[in-house]
Amino acid sequence: MIPRYMRQAHETGHTGEAWQIEARNRLEEGIGHARLTFQIGGCAMRLTAILGVLLTAASPVAVQAQVAVDVELVLAVDVSRSMDYDELTLQREGYAAALEHPAVTSAFGMGAHGRVALMMFEWGGPGQVRLLLDWMVLEGPEDAAVAAQALRQTPVGNLRGTSISAAMEVAGEELETNDFHGTRRVIDISGDGPNNTGRPVEPVRDALAAKGIEVNGLPFMVKTPGGAYTIRDLDFYYEDCVITGDSAFVIPIREMDRLVASIRQKLILEVAGWQPERPARFRRVAKTDCLIGEKLRRQWQEP
Repeated sequence: MIPRYMRQAHETGHTGEAWQIEARNRLEEGIGHARLTFQIGGCAMRLTAILGVLLTAASPVAVQAQVAVDVELVLAVDVSRSMDYDELTLQREGYAAALEHPAVTSAFGMGAHGRVALMMFEWGGPGQVRLLLDWMVLEGPEDAAVAAQALRQTPVGNLRGTSISAAMEVAGEELETNDFHGTRRVIDISGDGPNNTGRPVEPVRDALAAKGIEVNGLPFMVKTPGGAYTIRDLDFYYEDCVITGDSAFVIPIREMDRLVASIRQKLILEVAGWQPERPARFRRVAKTDCLIGEKLRRQWQEP
């Protein structure tokens, strides 16, 4: 789940600065410790926050009824260091433009409740997350414009590592603990490489499936495969190792000029609960090795 201190930073406007949070949450004798690293203007400041005692001392909060929505949607976007600044900028604008598109805003009202709940964060390795949009209700163009403006005002930047599994865990916890009750619960994962750090991705995917959470994939396949961070058939990897659910799908990005259209298509499908038309292709005999990213990383790290 997105930590409380990160939400406070998001609400107070720190996301409008060039900052990055590196966090490790742990529990020691009932006290939650979190290490924050802020990067502002090239200088770094570290702050250790002790949260648990303050939280447990707080007065009880009245339980509120959950808001009914057609879908609870988490957008989890890869910003690992294998992506350059231009790609990050185009990716961010792609999401902003897609949210504002009339076809997408029309889809918000297609369900029984006429609204969706959305949150969005960027991810790298374990503990590396950047909150972009906290949970919000989208019912039409006005709500979408607010979300798009927030995305455009937040500076882009990389995070270290590629842990699809950690991003899925954060997204799953957000779906379990928010204030909404959705007819469907969906996680959308985008990335340009396989999982190579953190937990193996398969058990995390299976745990989400057991809770009825759907996972879709948007693999970036623009760069020539090579090195420790990319593989040739990333779309097959996502199909075999990442996505789950009866309506789950993968939309690969093979050309950057197709990015905005693909994000728009993905959002419409996820909000409306449709499935894309699947192109015919030869059946694959062998399943993708879901530990390929971890194996490649070890090979490059060995002397």
